[in-house]
Amino acid sequence: MNSAMQCSWKAVILLALLSIAIQYTAIRTFTAKPFQMCPVTVSNPLNCGMLWQDAVDLSGDQRICDDFLYFTSNVSRKSHVLILATTRSGSSFVGQLFNQHQDVFYLFEPLYHVQTTLLPRLSHSRTAGDTRVMLGASRDLLRSLYNCDLYFLESYIKPQPANHSTDKLFRRGASKALCSLPVCDAFSPGELNIDEGECVRRCGGLNMTLASDACRERHHVAIKTVRIPEVSDLRALVEDPRLNLKVIQLVRDPRGILASRIETFRDTYRLWRIWRATGRRPYNLDLTQLTMVCEDFLGSVTTGLSRPPWLKGRYMLVRYEDLARNPLQKTKEIYEYLGLIMDKNVGDWIQNNTRGSNDLSAKHKYGTVRDSAANAESWRLKLSYDMVDYTQTVCQQVLQELGYKTVSSPEELKNLSLTLIEDKTFLPFL
Repeated sequence: MNSAMQCSWKAVILLALLSIAIQYTAIRTFTAKPFQMCPVTVSNPLNCGMLWQDAVDLSGDQRICDDFLYFTSNVSRKSHVLILATTRSGSSFVGQLFNQHQDVFYLFEPLYHVQTTLLPRLSHSRTAGDTRVMLGASRDLLRSLYNCDLYFLESYIKPQPANHSTDKLFRRGASKALCSLPVCDAFSPGELNIDEGECVRRCGGLNMTLASDACRERHHVAIKTVRIPEVSDLRALVEDPRLNLKVIQLVRDPRGILASRIETFRDTYRLWRIWRATGRRPYNLDLTQLTMVCEDFLGSVTTGLSRPPWLKGRYMLVRYEDLARNPLQKTKEIYEYLGLIMDKNVGDWIQNNTRGSNDLSAKHKYGTVRDSAANAESWRLKLSYDMVDYTQTVCQQVLQELGYKTVSSPEELKNLSLTLIEDKTFLPFL
């Protein structure tokens, strides 16, 4: 009787262990590391003692415990960042705050290739079908990139890379990791400020295998994108425990975004330039170029600030203006929230790139060298009052939500002694 009870007790334990093994098999099918199931040899199904002995007497890579510990340590070892922004919101600047870190593998707009491949004629007036196609492919690509699988990106690069090598990666030179060892040996390890164009010229084609190796050598992956409309579109990635992903949502005063786009994208915003020059709004002006910015901001910020459970510990809202006025302090806050140590390279880069410059690189549309504090409200000298008034009407709710003051006269608009940025604190969602 006692022998039967002992056997039954051991059988229950064994079944529990096998259940864990089955669940773990399902988990491992989503990981890059091949799964090796622990063999359990049963010489006699009635000998529960033999079953128990075989289940615990495993060695090397066959041990469930060892493989499970690898999985859990691999999940917790790396942490990743996604900078969620829109064009001309300061995202290139924020991207550099991670690109300069020695232990961060940074990619500049990899989703550009998804857009140009799937929706080559994408306009500012998105359709629901276009959005679904883009988002589905973008999430799949991001998941692969955060796992350092850069081969997945090759499907979207035209012409498709031969032998895993290409010279067509968008803004390859914007990533220090892709311009240094082991990916490129053209620069010495001590060269901190590598010019983007010089990187492309001297490094030659990008070897995706070496790039993937460089990614795996670093503890964090940071990706900047302006091609995801709202934070809710990232929920599947945020909830994936293997990615350990945190979102930095960058916002900027829509009036500042509009002014910057008019100067940068001259053809696309030609009618806006006519409005500014003549004082008369063209009848065929594409207003969605502005309204979509405010709609996406409002939807995303509303989601983030409502603090849904799936975003807990994963979301931080950053205003570009706060970063521009106090870049070093704000960067420290961002790194502290992410649980990363801000190394000296990042601090040095901030000091060298926020004090203004007359150099032509400062005027480049992706340039980051500028007087950041003065740039925060420079849009007030570039837009007519009618354009500002219209923007305030269209974007009233998001302006209020983000703490941007409105103006009621041309004189108030040009009076730079009166700041239009409220002192408003957005606490990270811990």
